[in-house]
Amino acid sequence: MRRAAIPLLVAAVISALPAAPAAAGVRPGTVHRGDATYYPANEALGNCSYGRVPYTRIAALNSADYDNARMCGAYIQVTGPRGTETVKIVDRCPECRPGDIDLNGAVFGRIGNPQAGRVRVSWKLVSPATTSTLSFRYKEGSSAHWCAIQVRNHRNPVTQLEVQVHSRWRALPRTGYNYFVANDGQGCGRKIRVADIYGQQLTVPLIALRPGILQTTRAQFRRH
Repeated sequence: MRRAAIPLLVAAVISALPAAPAAAGVRPGTVHRGDATYYPANEALGNCSYGRVPYTRIAALNSADYDNARMCGAYIQVTGPRGTETVKIVDRCPECRPGDIDLNGAVFGRIGNPQAGRVRVSWKLVSPATTSTLSFRYKEGSSAHWCAIQVRNHRNPVTQLEVQVHSRWRALPRTGYNYFVANDGQGCGRKIRVADIYGQQLTVPLIALRPGILQTTRAQFRRH
C-alpha cells in the first residue's frame, strides 16, 4: 500500500567547509541552445521519481544534460521566440538531442507557437527565490540492510549525498531514477550531508529511516 507523504521538520546546519563545485555537465553561467518540444502535463510521472507534481512549469531534459539524474529538481530558464519561462526538471527525454528540452504544453505556448511543435530556444541554469526547504525521502523497501535516499525541494541541483558511517562520511552513488543508494545499508538512518552545484554543503543531523515518508528540514541552499 502506498504511504502518505507526512512532512516531518528536521533541523539542519550549513557546513563550514564548502565542497568543490562540480565540473562536468550543465554548469552555472553556461547558455545552452537546442530545440524545444512539448508534451501533455499528465502524460508521465517522470524519471526523477517525484510522482505527479501539482504545477505545470515542468520539463524533461535530454539524456546528456540530464546526466544520470544530476539535473533532477534543477530550475532552468528557457527563452524562445515568444518569451522566457522558468521550469523545473522532473524527467528525462531519451529521444531528445543534446541541448534539447521537452516542455510542458502550457509552458511551450508561452515561449513558442504550439502549432510549430518545435522551436529553437536557449536555456540556462538559475537559482530562484523560493520559500521551500529541503526534504528527504527514503524509498519504499529501505531498511537497515539496503536503502535509497532522495532529496526534494532543493533550490540548486544536488551533486552529492553522503551519509555518516561512524566518524567518516560516505558518498552514495546516484541512480538514474534520482535516488542515492547504500546497497549494504551502512549509513541508513544517520546524518546526511548534501552538496549543490555551487559547492555549498548542508548537513542534516538526522533523517529517520522511515520509507515512503517525506521528511522536511529547515535548511535550503543559498541563492546564486
